[in-house]
Amino acid sequence: MEAIQFLDLTPVTVVILFLVGFVGGMVSGFIGSGGAFVLTPAMMSMGAPAIVAVASNMAHKFPKALVGSIKRAKYGQVDVKLGLIMGVFAEIGVFVGKSQMTKIRETFGDTGTDLYVSAIFVVVLAIVGGFVLRDALRSRHHVGGEQEHKTPRLAQWVQSVHIPGTMMSFKSLGGKSVSVLFIAPLGFATGMLAASIAVGGFIGVPAMMYVLGVPAIMASATELVIAFVMGAGGSLLYAWDGFVDIRLSMIILAGSLFGVQIGAIGTTYVKDWVVKLIMAIIMLIVLVSRFFKVPVYLSDLGLIATLSAELSELLSAISFGMLALALFTGAGAILVALLKGMAQHRRESAELNEAVST
Repeated sequence: MEAIQFLDLTPVTVVILFLVGFVGGMVSGFIGSGGAFVLTPAMMSMGAPAIVAVASNMAHKFPKALVGSIKRAKYGQVDVKLGLIMGVFAEIGVFVGKSQMTKIRETFGDTGTDLYVSAIFVVVLAIVGGFVLRDALRSRHHVGGEQEHKTPRLAQWVQSVHIPGTMMSFKSLGGKSVSVLFIAPLGFATGMLAASIAVGGFIGVPAMMYVLGVPAIMASATELVIAFVMGAGGSLLYAWDGFVDIRLSMIILAGSLFGVQIGAIGTTYVKDWVVKLIMAIIMLIVLVSRFFKVPVYLSDLGLIATLSAELSELLSAISFGMLALALFTGAGAILVALLKGMAQHRRESAELNEAVST
């Protein structure tokens, strides 16, 4: 098996990683996601093998998930019981996913894991990014306030199924009971995806909302508990085989802690559809970035005709350029939305004060 290749950290590389973490943190704070769909491809584009990028990303995420879950639990948004149960099954998924990644690396080397992770990113980001974009465009034209939470039909059916000896009640469902046999595969799939691309919330949050019937705000908060449980365990599993580059984790974490504050502030000044639109744009650009690398990996593995060195370098350059575009677009859009929102808030405050004074 190939020796584990870590990035050679130079002052320039450290600064770039810090900035990547900063932008990833902005995205995380702005859209309520861990930002791994930006950070993992970024580390790969800088030369980190996919398995190292995923492992290091999981190591940097779970401390943030713990802090976030504690904070949101104070507002009553976390269903700890559901989070822990799904987290246990997610841990099993992480174990299986990590084993799969290790087998691919043993068989095909680092290039094999690069192809595997990139292919999953292309598929997942196409599906999730497409749905988010459609939802954003629909929400843009929606008039009115917050809609009352309605339990989806699938969730109504799941809640109606009673299997003796497997039923458990949860506060996020208003005390209703759900069979653990429905929860188990959802948690497992969440862990599998997290072990593959360091992003499990793409499955976990929608699953809780549309399959179990958990309200959106509680689903996103409860996912933090799941992320902590599977992230802590997954980090240990990957670290046991030496795949966690703690240097990457700490640099990315340091940058994200600054960026997440700006991103979180930005959400107070913009509409929900703007958040979704920016999220979709970033996802789709990252998708294109990973897509251009797939032929390079296929060629390196001998699965397609060998690409010329010039074409391979061109595709890699396009991939890196698209990733940089995603980072700059995300950061720029968030800052523009923040500045516009603050300016509008100041205008409205001034008009209100003027109206009161007259």
